[in-house]
Amino acid sequence: MIPAPRCYFLLLLGVALALLLAIFINQQVGILGTLFYDGIVLSLTFADAQRVKSHRVEVFRLPLERLSIGRDNPVRFFVKAGNKKAKIRIRDYYPIAFKVSSPSLQATLARNSTEELTYQVYPDSRGEFEWGDIQVRQLGQWGLAWHDWKIPTSQKVSVYPDLAGLRSLSIRLTLQSTGTMRQLRRLGMGTEFAELREYGQGDDLRAIDWKATARHGRPLVRVLEPDREQTLIILLDRGRLMTAQVQGLKRFDWGLNATLSLALAGLHRGDRVGVGVFDRATTTWIPPERGQQQLFHLIERLTPIQPVLLEPDYMGAVTKVVNEQTRRALVVLITDIVDATASAELLAAMKRLTPRYLPFCVTLRDPQVDAIAHTPSDNIKTAYARAVALDLLEQCQVAFAQLKQKGVLVLDAPANKISEQLVDRYLQLKARNLL
Repeated sequence: MIPAPRCYFLLLLGVALALLLAIFINQQVGILGTLFYDGIVLSLTFADAQRVKSHRVEVFRLPLERLSIGRDNPVRFFVKAGNKKAKIRIRDYYPIAFKVSSPSLQATLARNSTEELTYQVYPDSRGEFEWGDIQVRQLGQWGLAWHDWKIPTSQKVSVYPDLAGLRSLSIRLTLQSTGTMRQLRRLGMGTEFAELREYGQGDDLRAIDWKATARHGRPLVRVLEPDREQTLIILLDRGRLMTAQVQGLKRFDWGLNATLSLALAGLHRGDRVGVGVFDRATTTWIPPERGQQQLFHLIERLTPIQPVLLEPDYMGAVTKVVNEQTRRALVVLITDIVDATASAELLAAMKRLTPRYLPFCVTLRDPQVDAIAHTPSDNIKTAYARAVALDLLEQCQVAFAQLKQKGVLVLDAPANKISEQLVDRYLQLKARNLL
């Protein structure tokens, strides 16, 4: 039993009553009158709380699915009232490390009604977490006390990479797929002959089949089917720089989200996709395969991996690819660089991939560094920070220029936007048939 504000108000009213009795009669009558009054109030309060037991609300929390890191994940309750009106408060014992939209829920339900209550949790780290029970309070009909009880629903909950983002991307790719393939065929890009059709405005003149044109007396274009069965290898750095926090998540988590998004896009386009995770050594190697099952396999294998405070061995990671993948492939390396030494090692490693493979270097930029670099200030401290940020960006640009000179594709994007930009770049590469 937990007294409600109305109970405290009545008890305070008893104090005023005692003062009046003491003034107009005597002090002893005031004390006895107050004790009798308070006893009645407390008895009614206790009875009010006990009466709730006969018409408790039913509270049911929907099963918690896999949660996505860096996303608002809804937690839903269904509350059913009995034959009396119910005012309730619900406290869910979510993991203390999670950010939540509301620490408690409250509602007033009409008799024999059902209501859905929802709040959002925002996990910022992956792994398994203990989710506790549900604490429920229901106000008595007289408004004097809350009846409090606990519903045992504790369970283990897993936080995965951005599965919500993968679902959205899957829908987007599905909607784009038909139109994209038609566009590619219209442009005549690909390697395998599909059909002949009449020349239309905007078609490439090089696609005209002159023999067929002569036979039929009108210009005909050769339509080529894009090559869908290619190989995509993603190398994900989990070294020291990937442990830094960027926009609320570790840089590695942004990289992992981008890895899975790119893998989904590759599998959706029919490519064989493999992933390697490395620091001083290649700690995880998942050979290239195609099909939806490969995506599930990647999620299960990559989810438990955490970044470590070790310097990455780019050459070792590239050597692993060269030894395992003998055929030409698009090799995407996701990392971050901040100095000339790291960029020199990265450049040497990526050079080894050319011209046999198509190397693609992706770096995860911190938007805060951009903001500092492009915000003028008269303050000495902030001016110094801006100078450091500008120097950092300049070093990165030099490194990117060197990579491009060696035939390496480069994408430098804010960490929180890397997934979308990387997938778009990959689809452009596929459309241009560069692999």
